[in-house]
Amino acid sequence: MTDYQSIGVLGAGAWGPALAQTVRAAGRDVVLWGYEFETVSDINDYHQNRVFLPGVDLDPAIRATAKLADVAACDAILLVTPAQHTREITGELAPHLGSPVPLLICSKGIEQGSRKLLAEVVGETIPAAPIAVLSGPSFAADVARGLPAAVTLACADETLGAALAHAIGHTGFRPYWSDDVTGAQVGGAVKNVLAIAAGIVDGKALGASAHAALITRGFGEIVRFGTALGARSETLMGLSGLGDLLLTCSSPQSRNMSLGRALGEGQTLDDVLGSRKSVSEGVFTAAALAQMAADLKLDLPICQSVHAIVSGAMSVDEVIADLLSRPLQPEV
Repeated sequence: MTDYQSIGVLGAGAWGPALAQTVRAAGRDVVLWGYEFETVSDINDYHQNRVFLPGVDLDPAIRATAKLADVAACDAILLVTPAQHTREITGELAPHLGSPVPLLICSKGIEQGSRKLLAEVVGETIPAAPIAVLSGPSFAADVARGLPAAVTLACADETLGAALAHAIGHTGFRPYWSDDVTGAQVGGAVKNVLAIAAGIVDGKALGASAHAALITRGFGEIVRFGTALGARSETLMGLSGLGDLLLTCSSPQSRNMSLGRALGEGQTLDDVLGSRKSVSEGVFTAAALAQMAADLKLDLPICQSVHAIVSGAMSVDEVIADLLSRPLQPEV
């Protein structure tokens, strides 16, 4: 089994440093790339990321850099840039790569313009690279503090998947291998949209019963969409699907749920996004998902309703009234 001793992490928001921290706990050498000079300096000089991951002391051995070539020299690379910037950043990374380096996609979303999953995007920008996907119920602050978490590591090549799991896994961070790369991506992308809906339920004080119904019916949308793209139902019922959905829809730590809560309380999308440095991927994924649902002739009423809200086509109250007046039908 290949020993990936040096691991590059591309992205220094909250999730990138959290993964860098857990990879260090696995005994690997870590190089963390960040776009903002202030963030790179903060990590190198103070061993913290005070803007995106406040209150967490990072391992002093984590080396931050603003040079893509430093990351390209590593044995394997974790891609943790926002989904909508993945094409641009990996395109810039490609000329620095020599022999094919495994790329582990750790971002969640669907590219808005092309409506492609991120493995397809990376396959176009760096065609020679072996690709894997890491997804599952894991808040950055929990992982960075060493609290237990379990995730899906999806890779078509079982040998490569096992090697990557060995490289980044340890007692507090447990990657479970799957060969269903599509399924792992679908769960992580769609749950961000559904988390906005769950936040709206919370912000409108619609109650725990409505919250449970939203999650359950939303999971049905994940399954319908995923199976239409070729994902396996057991993957969607696992860590990267149902597990991630439950976490993201149940805590305001989720950027997408907290955004939905603010919308439910009456704030505008521009006001919410304008006050944040972090990215709420569900806003962008909702647009791509709504168009893909139309193309595939799928009924995804919750996801389509979130798109209607964030695009300004309907108000929160109009969407709620519309959903609650849908004709009654069989559950399955």
